[in-house]
Amino acid sequence: MHDATIAQLAEALRTGKVSAVELAEHFLARIERFGGDLNAFITVTPESARAQAERADARLAAGDSTPLTGIPIAHKDIFCTRGVRTSCGSRMLDNFISPYNAAAVERLEAAGAVMLGKTNMDEFAMGSSNENSHYGPVRNPWDRDTVPGGSSGGSAAAVAARLVPGATGTDTGGSIRQPAALCGITGIKPTYGRVSRWGMVAFASSLDQAGTLARTAEDAALMLKVMAGPDPRDSTALPDPVPDYIAGLAKPIGSMTIGVVDDFFDDGLDSDNAQRVRDALAVMERLGATLKSIRLENIGLSVPAYYVVAPAEASSNLSRFDGVRFGHRAEGAGDLTELYMRTRGEGFGAEVKRRILTGTYVLSAGYFDAYYLQAQKVRQLISEDFARAFREVDVIAGPTTPTPAFPLGQKVDDPVEMYLNDIYTIGAPLAGLPALSMPCGLVRGLPVGLQLVGPHLSEGRLLRAAHGFQRETDWHTLAPPGI
Repeated sequence: MHDATIAQLAEALRTGKVSAVELAEHFLARIERFGGDLNAFITVTPESARAQAERADARLAAGDSTPLTGIPIAHKDIFCTRGVRTSCGSRMLDNFISPYNAAAVERLEAAGAVMLGKTNMDEFAMGSSNENSHYGPVRNPWDRDTVPGGSSGGSAAAVAARLVPGATGTDTGGSIRQPAALCGITGIKPTYGRVSRWGMVAFASSLDQAGTLARTAEDAALMLKVMAGPDPRDSTALPDPVPDYIAGLAKPIGSMTIGVVDDFFDDGLDSDNAQRVRDALAVMERLGATLKSIRLENIGLSVPAYYVVAPAEASSNLSRFDGVRFGHRAEGAGDLTELYMRTRGEGFGAEVKRRILTGTYVLSAGYFDAYYLQAQKVRQLISEDFARAFREVDVIAGPTTPTPAFPLGQKVDDPVEMYLNDIYTIGAPLAGLPALSMPCGLVRGLPVGLQLVGPHLSEGRLLRAAHGFQRETDWHTLAPPGI
């Protein structure tokens, strides 16, 4: 059962070949068998999962089901879940039990999906390798000595290892697409505002976006259809109606013009990665798509712009964690100032502290104009570059990551080198654009990804292109050794 996709499991549930309870038990057993070794989960919820599965079976029997009714899933531990710990991978929230569900959780639950647990992540979604969690690093199921990518690495590892057929993630600078690429699965970051951020703990509010991680584009479409849509509780949620992503998958991609960013194929890209991406683009061309070389003049400035804007917003968002209202509180503080200092010193990890300090600095008097304001101007230039490109092409394609998964510990002491892992993914969130990564080959036995970026609200187009590619290739069907 664990080798089946969400679409296949949905059909099996609909026809009665398997029950939701049987599915939940099967995947809970796999989590027990493999989850500890991979460290993919922070919290597993077997009792509530069984109760949700029983309700799903009742809905299926009554003919009141959706395509996700009875499907086991996991949530990145940045989404608030009623009655279940929501830690954000941090000691600061290790004891926080949310009293409500995030919008994305709420909608998937209403559709009948069965939550098996909460997945491990870089602390407050700050990281590119999933080594920054208070609960220890997640391990890549393709090679347990390598990283799965971050910050949604727990979700990606869980899907790749067939511990769940689908999972939620969040993407601020590439945190869905990068782990999807390194773990050999499909991940989509929708347009900013397409999925409500209500109940999703904030890192950088103008960049954070919820999305999905699954084996295939079809599965990602099934989940996104449910998660997306307006939400009066989130002022940034888009009012636009959600199209039927599944119906759009059948359309051929032959009329598409795909822009290829020549600047991405430079010395910083592993040569084998580059070849796998070019091979994938050749498949798209054989399917009838037209390839066109393009330039994004300011894309090279995306990393420095992002690492000013995102830490600035993080320093503001994380100021609420002070030991007074909720979360970790230091013991024995003599006064309020000492309470703040000790609580934050104990509760936050090194990478979170680094970004808070950076963000506070760039927002301070005398430096705001020199750094934060300039970064926002660069952000606008990057957005305009994409807008010009989309007048000529339908989607933009390139590598998702510079290399396959790298060894655990290799880059933890070099923040700049770690940040450069995001070089191909940061542009899309700076411009608020949807982007998708799908597996396109193996390099030295490890997966690599092809990234597709589209104009605003073009999630259906990206999913259609990925689905067309996956009907012609089998990279998305490969499982890690021993799984």
